[in-house]
Amino acid sequence: MQVTSLGGLEVSRIGLGAMGMSAFYTGAGREDAESIRTIHRALDLGVTHLDTAEVYGPYVNEELVGRAIKDRRDEVVLATKFGLVSHTGRPGLDSTPANVRAAVDGSLRRLGTDHIDLYYQHRVDPDTPIEETVGALSALVAAGKVRHIGLSEASAATIRRAHAVHPVSAVQSEYSLWTRDPEADVLPTLRELGIGLVPYSPLGHGFLTGDIRTLDGLDAADWRRTNPRFTGDNLTRNLRIVDEVSEIAVDVGAKPAQVALAWLLAQGEGIAPIPGTKRVDRLEENSAADSIRLTPGHLARLKDLAPASGARHAEPDMAVIEPVTQ
Repeated sequence: MQVTSLGGLEVSRIGLGAMGMSAFYTGAGREDAESIRTIHRALDLGVTHLDTAEVYGPYVNEELVGRAIKDRRDEVVLATKFGLVSHTGRPGLDSTPANVRAAVDGSLRRLGTDHIDLYYQHRVDPDTPIEETVGALSALVAAGKVRHIGLSEASAATIRRAHAVHPVSAVQSEYSLWTRDPEADVLPTLRELGIGLVPYSPLGHGFLTGDIRTLDGLDAADWRRTNPRFTGDNLTRNLRIVDEVSEIAVDVGAKPAQVALAWLLAQGEGIAPIPGTKRVDRLEENSAADSIRLTPGHLARLKDLAPASGARHAEPDMAVIEPVTQ
């Protein structure tokens, strides 16, 4: 597995998102033993970058990751997030300095470690100036509890304000062949400031694997059943994206998911997607994308794909995502 730099933090070019091991997706939270085997296999393959958050579960995903890395902490670049859970009793998003301090201690305890390699604000808190939040994070770096700081789903303007207080190593945003939003303002800003990009949901919530053509195989509680891109006519329209990816996969002798990940890696250095899975076979498939090289013709075809139909999320979830042009 090759490596890249996220603002000075070296990580494997492909990481592992742990969220689906505990929450939100079909069958989540029922196979901890398999999830731990998957994390161990990831480390064996050189996948060093593991991503979790206190809100996943909540809390149980951090506990799961902590158990998995108990004897292998020095092999892991460990990332987690705060801000969607309030420990101060404040409603809604909470990135107050008091909550930052409370959140980090809980995450350290659940993860079984004395430091977090990359600590993200999960969503921008509009009621707390970013300068105050980053000031609290800077204090955690000085105390040795955190090594690098990050933001998630932040606008270019907020990224600049945060970076002026303390260097931001990475920004985590949804970015894939069906979500190209960061390309307009966020990605150029990251390039200018030397900040890495961590694309989450790089496989379009599983859509770009080519395995989802109807909702029939999803659990009743699977959140994708209410996601605008998976419902109604949007799902049918969006199949054209995965069909094009699948055609290219045949050309290069790869899986559709591998093509989608290889496209992300081809966008330049400092991009480290974190596809999620709890299955060893999927983990191995995703990790192998690091060795796939797409031709200029393939890249041009993928670049020219029309945007996905439908909003990224339902309205309540979009409400906590900072507009990229703010």
